[in-house]
Amino acid sequence: MPSEKQPAAEMKCLSAAPDDDSSSTNSNDFGYPDFGKKVPLDSQYPDLDAESQNFLPEVHSSKKKYEAEYHQGSASFGMSVFNLGNAIMGSGILGLSWAMANTGIALFVILLVAVAIFSLYSVHLLLKTANEGGARVYEELGAKAFGMPGKLAASCSITMQNIGAMSSYLYIIKYELPIVIQAFTGANNNEWYINGDYLVLLVSLCIILPLSLLRNLGYLGYTSGLSLLCMVFFLIVVIVKKYQISCPLPFSDHVNETMQMLNGTSTSINSTGDEEDTCTPKYVVINSQTVYALPILIFAFVCHPTILPMYEELKDRSRKKMQNVANVSFLAMFIMYLLAALFGYLTFNIHVEAELLHTYSRIYKNDVLLLVVRLAVLAAVTLTVPVVLFPIRTSVIHLLCPNKDFSWIRHIIITVVLLGSTNLLVIFVPTIKDIFCFFGASAASMLIFILPSAFYIKLVKKEPINSQQKIGAILFLICGIIVMVGSMSLIIVDWIMNSTKDNGH
Repeated sequence: MPSEKQPAAEMKCLSAAPDDDSSSTNSNDFGYPDFGKKVPLDSQYPDLDAESQNFLPEVHSSKKKYEAEYHQGSASFGMSVFNLGNAIMGSGILGLSWAMANTGIALFVILLVAVAIFSLYSVHLLLKTANEGGARVYEELGAKAFGMPGKLAASCSITMQNIGAMSSYLYIIKYELPIVIQAFTGANNNEWYINGDYLVLLVSLCIILPLSLLRNLGYLGYTSGLSLLCMVFFLIVVIVKKYQISCPLPFSDHVNETMQMLNGTSTSINSTGDEEDTCTPKYVVINSQTVYALPILIFAFVCHPTILPMYEELKDRSRKKMQNVANVSFLAMFIMYLLAALFGYLTFNIHVEAELLHTYSRIYKNDVLLLVVRLAVLAAVTLTVPVVLFPIRTSVIHLLCPNKDFSWIRHIIITVVLLGSTNLLVIFVPTIKDIFCFFGASAASMLIFILPSAFYIKLVKKEPINSQQKIGAILFLICGIIVMVGSMSLIIVDWIMNSTKDNGH
């Protein structure tokens, strides 16, 4: 009799779960690192070595692997909102003022609203597909929908997006650390130890690499929260400084030369116009750099690989509740993005650089408040890079050596290759906007537009292909393809044209 009651009790437990969560995942507990927005959690590989298990303490470390098909989450609504905000918020916020300068206020707001709505619709598709497909991990959805090609497409897109996030963090170190060292030492620009290329290599070798080689990153579990708080602090400073900096801006010739070097081709809009023109905000701007705005916005909003793990951890979860979590998080990030872009643009107008925080160094050399912001941001991004690198390495190991035991030699080689190649990318790519735009137009577009709609069309069987929902998903897929192909094509054309101009001079 006891043996007969036990299955019945298990069935009762399963039937008590929300009806839209009948998945059969065996994933681990999940943590939610931020940016990049934007770190896929490595719990999709539960059978790997210890490197893939419970490396962030924010994820209820007292729990082990799931013991039943239905896993009752324990994250509250508020904590889920905070975690998703961490995942959305990333380095992309630093490029939004530059995007507004090259689109105008009205056009930027239209694009920002559109990308936010499309991102939320993508979350809706992911949640509905996860319920139908019985998967709680992005790559698993790809495998269920299209087999190994689908899994590879999802894995490669997530890996590319993480590489883009990691590159942007290293670029911030390259931009900001020389300014901090100059503030403390008073060194001139000719000293080697304020060369950004040398400094990013030094920080990577002495701090990031040792942290990245550890098999457990539990002590970095609250890095995402630190990063979000740093960006909130940064936003407050941006708003305050708007009322302390008057227009026209007191730029010297040397500063303008530095700005031209950092902004690259964008200086075509910054080198003309009288004082009245440079102090008057524009509502619609169309120039050769406008094409970069949409990929930057897409890069800033991508967080979709973390949606399903967060859904799994949500207490008393349902698809509607998780959608409300996404609605609140995206609304909060939308407001932060809009305020940062608007006040940064109103402060510097057409003189704003692709990395907003660096623009302030052209006005203030030893401002204490800005120095504190830089130190906080530098600490946050330096500690975040190992967290971002962790799932990239796990994904590479899973693809190359899925059934092999842990090897320190393989672990070290993959880590060094990933970190070294990312450093080379940061050193040789001219500006941070190129990183934002390339990865925003490619990987982020795949994760927001193309893959969720393709998974939905393939896995949701109960809706006919001519239903309103399926037609909407098809149109969303077509829109994503147009955005990705169109943006990449125009960006490449702009790169070629500017390269030709440089060679001509």
